[in-house]
Amino acid sequence: MSSQQSDPAVARKNIRFLGRSDQGGRPDGTQVMLSKGHAIVGHMFSDGFSVIDVRDPRAPKQVAFVANPPNTRSHHIQAHDGILLTVNGANVWALAKYAEQKDYFTQALTESFRGDAPFASGLRVYDISQPETPREIAFLAVPGLGLHRIWWVGGRYAYASAHLPGFSDHIMIAIDVADPAHPRLVGQWWLHGMKDDEEPRTPKGKRVAAHHAIIAGDLAYGAWRDGGFTVHDIRDPANARLVGHANWSPPFAGGTHTPLPLPDRQLAIVADEATSNNCANGIAYTWVLDMRAPENPITIATLPTPTEADYCGKGGKFGPHNLHENRPGTLQRSNLIFATYHNAGVRVFDISDAFAPRETAYYVPPDPERIVDIRPNAAKAIQSCDVLVDVNGVMYVTDTNAGLYILQYEG
Repeated sequence: MSSQQSDPAVARKNIRFLGRSDQGGRPDGTQVMLSKGHAIVGHMFSDGFSVIDVRDPRAPKQVAFVANPPNTRSHHIQAHDGILLTVNGANVWALAKYAEQKDYFTQALTESFRGDAPFASGLRVYDISQPETPREIAFLAVPGLGLHRIWWVGGRYAYASAHLPGFSDHIMIAIDVADPAHPRLVGQWWLHGMKDDEEPRTPKGKRVAAHHAIIAGDLAYGAWRDGGFTVHDIRDPANARLVGHANWSPPFAGGTHTPLPLPDRQLAIVADEATSNNCANGIAYTWVLDMRAPENPITIATLPTPTEADYCGKGGKFGPHNLHENRPGTLQRSNLIFATYHNAGVRVFDISDAFAPRETAYYVPPDPERIVDIRPNAAKAIQSCDVLVDVNGVMYVTDTNAGLYILQYEG
């Protein structure tokens, strides 16, 4: 990419453009991590991950692509202290050949997935002490359709969502990574009705599945798509205990995606993923929950929905996808929420008053140059996916078609 990139924003407020990378011609990106001046991006469709030198954020340079086994994606990743954990699972969009995107979101994975090509399922571990040359050091095979998203910020245990035989969809698992070269599966938990020998509880047209958990102290805050939001006691990771459960679907559409705990304020911010083009399922929201009683999470507000343009009519999905997750070593603020909003770009919200959140900044990139999204009826619209913010307020924003945007928060 050129070292002199002009700002391509369609709309912006209190956020400045620094640079963009097409990720070596693989512009599909999902989760992004930082390690020693390098951004590591998991791909949605390209069956691998990329490493981008961002020491000069105005001139990012792709330096490596690490391929997975065929038909295997590693769209979600975690990095800490020279170790990278990547999920491995079926590239469902390539293998299942869904007629419509909603087929993935409105039924259990075991009902919707009909792929028959081989893929890898499990956790793959890399040494990234030299981030430009990742070196694989372990693979933990996990039977089933694969892992989806993962949380690990160092320490003994990583927590992931995974499909295992005998379950309808992704459940939560705990993995012992005390020795990263020899990871071990040590625990699993799920919502009642997901195990094959339990009476199913999922209404028709809904999908109950673990998306991921974020850990705060002895508690795991979990998102379960149409199954809502949970709090689990994980003092014994092999036997997690349900503490609290809240679900607002129905009447709302569901799609609960990201559960961000703010323990210093006894709050949680919970984003419901927008899963339909042109707001076909209604507006998705990001919720503010009072967590003073973890056994009884209470919704007290929603983050304001962007209104400066007709985003429902723009094409593609509009509404929340993911939140900056306040990882150690990144910007950690409990009064600012950084959120991706698909075709409305990336947004920043001030929740100093938890009952009256307000938007303070946004950045909306232009439509992508080309479509690499292999999902049916993919729109040629920006679809901001994940955001990671460093300690200096530099924002790394991925997209399923448009590559990596590097932005500076100026609020």
